[in-house]
Amino acid sequence: MAEHRHKRETNARRKPRAVLVAGPVALLATASVVSLGVLGADPVPGDLLAQDVAASAGGQIDPPAVPERQVVLSRAGSRIERVEKPTQVELLTAPAATRAAIGKAETRLWTTAALNLWTTPAESATKVGVLDEGEKVLVTGRSLLGREEIVLDGVARWVTAGYLSDEEPVAGLGADCTNGTSVPSGVSPNIVKVHQAVCAAFPTITTYGTFRSDGEHGQGIAVDIMVSGALGWEVAEFIRAHYAELGVSYLIYSQKIWSVERSGEGWRGMSDRGSATANHYDHVHVTTY
Repeated sequence: MAEHRHKRETNARRKPRAVLVAGPVALLATASVVSLGVLGADPVPGDLLAQDVAASAGGQIDPPAVPERQVVLSRAGSRIERVEKPTQVELLTAPAATRAAIGKAETRLWTTAALNLWTTPAESATKVGVLDEGEKVLVTGRSLLGREEIVLDGVARWVTAGYLSDEEPVAGLGADCTNGTSVPSGVSPNIVKVHQAVCAAFPTITTYGTFRSDGEHGQGIAVDIMVSGALGWEVAEFIRAHYAELGVSYLIYSQKIWSVERSGEGWRGMSDRGSATANHYDHVHVTTY
C-alpha cells in the first residue's frame, strides 16, 4: 500500500510540470503571433503608445484601444505629414468666404478717384479693369494688404484702400477751367492741378495768388485762393477731399489748418496772427509737395 501511494504521488508531481511547460510555450507562441501581426501590418494609431495587455480567464488577450486619428512614426521613418496653413489671402478669397461676404454686403460708397480693379488683394493679383471716379459701388467691408473689396455685377473685386467715401464727390476735378484764369509758368505741376480743379468746380473765383518773395510761395509750391465765408469752406473741403490726386501737403483757412501728416486730427485751430488776411479768413492757402 505504501508503494502504491508513492506511485500516485509521483504521477501527481509530473502532471503539474507538464502544465508549467506547456503554459509558457503557449504564451510565447501567442506573443509571437501578436508581434508578427503588428510588425507585418502598417502601423495604426497607438502603435507607439504603451499599452497594458491582460489575459482573460480563458487565456485570450484583449486588443489595445486605438484612437480615431493620431499622427504616428513608423519603424521605417516618419509618418508625420506636414500640412501648410492657408495664407490670409487664400482664406479671404476662398469661394465660400467670398460668397458669404457678397451676400452680406449692403453699404455703398463713392469712389474719389479712378481705381484699378484687381482679382485679389495680393501683389500677384491680375488687373481686370478700371473703375471711374464718382461711381457708387457696393462694398463688403473686408480689407487686406492695403486693398478693399467691392462688388461689381455680383463679382468680388479689390481696389486700393482710402479712395472710397460715403459722401458724393464734388464735381469738377479734371474738368476744364472756363473763366479765363491761370497760374504763372514756373509753379509746380501740383499748383497747376489745384488751380485747374478749383477753377472748374468754382468758376466764380477769379483771383489766385502764387509767386511772391517769401517761403513756399517763392518756391512755387503754394497758392492763395481768394475766397471767404461759407464758399471758402466749400473750396477747402473740396481740395481736402482730393488732396492725394492734387498733391496737397496742407491747407489753411479761417484760422484753422489741416495737414496730411496729421489728417486723423481733422482741422486744428491756430493762434491769432492779428488780421483777417494773416488768419486766412479771406483766402484758402494751399501748399503742395
